[in-house]
Amino acid sequence: MLTFEQIKELIDLVWERGLQGLEIERQGFRIRIDGRVETPERVIVSDPRAAEPRSSTASPGTEAPAAADKPAPAEKKAAPETGVNGHVLKSPIVGTFYRAPNPDADPYVKKGDEVKEGQVLCIVEAMKLMNEIESDQAGVIEEIYPKNAQPVEFGEPLFLIRPA
Repeated sequence: MLTFEQIKELIDLVWERGLQGLEIERQGFRIRIDGRVETPERVIVSDPRAAEPRSSTASPGTEAPAAADKPAPAEKKAAPETGVNGHVLKSPIVGTFYRAPNPDADPYVKKGDEVKEGQVLCIVEAMKLMNEIESDQAGVIEEIYPKNAQPVEFGEPLFLIRPA
């Protein structure tokens, strides 16, 4: 179980880094901190031993606003306009973007490559797990937005794919 101070530090981390959110599960204890600004931010701590979710404050069964006294973080910029119609493949998870399976290997794809549906385009590492990100449609890679080894957030554009 996390202490109140640890929970406050996690809230501040999510806020300062402009993260979409954070979820931790440890020994039956689970906390999810939502960092999105379009809905009221709340911290809900759920404990399987309790009948109701608890907030980070001492009163059970309530929800506490998270970081309500702080200004809204700057909006992340959208994918650059390229003038090419296509499908934007977005990151399904928060992690680190890698173009190749290892530092000595060639990248999975380059700009201009033709790809098939289900073909691996990159890896997003999250918590020491390498997650292969596959193309969800056939086409040609028009843009690769993040740089190699760059952190990416959930929903951040990774590739622009022009349908074949």
